Amino acid sequence: MIHVTRLNHTALVLNSDLIEYLESTPDTVISLTTGQKIMVLETADEVIERVIRFRRAIFRAEDRFPQDALREN
Repeated sequence: MIHVTRLNHTALVLNSDLIEYLESTPDTVISLTTGQKIMVLETADEVIERVIRFRRAIFRAEDRFPQDALREN
């Protein structure tokens, strides 16, 4: 999940797994796999960086807590 800001300055938390592609027209338009389009204040590069940071955090958590350790015996 990443935090972005709609053009009306409303905060939005977005499931980054649903991002299909980004457009800069000049506003940033996030197209989702659901067909929905969201215009945000952040640049495409900022959105990409937030997705990368989010995914890195997930992988770091998986390194600390391997799936086998989370299973009950």
